[in-house]
Amino acid sequence: MSRIGRMPVAIPAGVTVDIAEGNKVTVKGAKGTLVRELPVEMEIKIEDGHVVVTRPNDLKKMKSLHGLTRTLIHNMVVGVSEGYEKVLEVNGVGYRAQKQGKKLVLSLGYSHPVEMEDPEGLETTVDGNKIVVKGISKEKVGQYAAEIREKRAPEPYKGKGIKYADEVIRRKVGKTGKK
Repeated sequence: MSRIGRMPVAIPAGVTVDIAEGNKVTVKGAKGTLVRELPVEMEIKIEDGHVVVTRPNDLKKMKSLHGLTRTLIHNMVVGVSEGYEKVLEVNGVGYRAQKQGKKLVLSLGYSHPVEMEDPEGLETTVDGNKIVVKGISKEKVGQYAAEIREKRAPEPYKGKGIKYADEVIRRKVGKTGKK
């Protein structure tokens, strides 16, 4: 059995989980509602306050889908109850981020400011050199944070650019002078 797949997903107070035909799972909570169609091969049941995922057989594809399906449901439950956030840091002389309405304006050493519109369901805040991306969908939060980082990924010599707060940049030694 899949170690992750067989673990039940606890449903916290204030969260409702509905499973419609075709494994369409709807999770409602204090922060919002998430809907996702999961693989139809998996059997998803609600048993005394827990969501249980079972697989029909032990084919390799079913084993991999088992853990994935359980994790996706878990991420939805955590998302509507607590939400997700990613913190990015802007490092470099003259590099900065500002918020203008729903736009994130980044000055990253290019000849023009980079403007990014917040996607629906996500919210960004700027605090000094930190950018915080918040939302209820783990997938969307991670994707938008990756898109922001992509605008100027950190370079290995001086460490300038946008990096995740928990990311460690592998530094390189620069050129040495000729003797």
